Amino acid sequence: MKENQELRIDFVEGSVAHRLRFGGGRGQPLAKAMGLTDGRTPTMVDATAGLGRDAFLLASLGAQVTLIERSEKMHALLADGLARAAAEGGELAEIIGRMTLRLGDAKDLLPQLDADSVLVDPMHPERKKSALVKLELRQVRDIVGEDDNALELMQVALEHARKRVVLKWPVKADSIPGLKPFSHQILGKTTRYDVFMNG
Repeated sequence: MKENQELRIDFVEGSVAHRLRFGGGRGQPLAKAMGLTDGRTPTMVDATAGLGRDAFLLASLGAQVTLIERSEKMHALLADGLARAAAEGGELAEIIGRMTLRLGDAKDLLPQLDADSVLVDPMHPERKKSALVKLELRQVRDIVGEDDNALELMQVALEHARKRVVLKWPVKADSIPGLKPFSHQILGKTTRYDVFMNG
């Protein structure tokens, strides 16, 4: 992706398509963190949809996923990407059929939704390393801005998720100040999933 290229969300080709074909099914860290097992397919909300990749992965594994995006521009990019993927038909259309996109603040929308599992993936703290964050992620940050209400969003999610809330966070980053301790963690190479069990 070139520096001056417009951000475009693509579920048909590139890394998303590759992950769909070779991703490793329900054994992937995100799927395990969200409670997807061989016998269980919880209903899910991705409270911070962003590029939509996590929601797409979960939908590809059979879950019904509601995506919430607060930025109108990001929401429009997502809607465009979802429509193009649905137009491909076949398996892609089936996956997109399990994804429902909503525009708004997750803190307002979560109380209206009925979900077993809620994923929260706030804008991560700026990396201490000087290496440039991937261009795509910088573009997303430029569009949606910083997340100064991650704690508040987590608290709303914890109040309304039936079974669990999953915080996607850099593996070496400090926990969000004021957040209660997680029930367990699933670690990836650069990302960790802090799982908070409800009930």
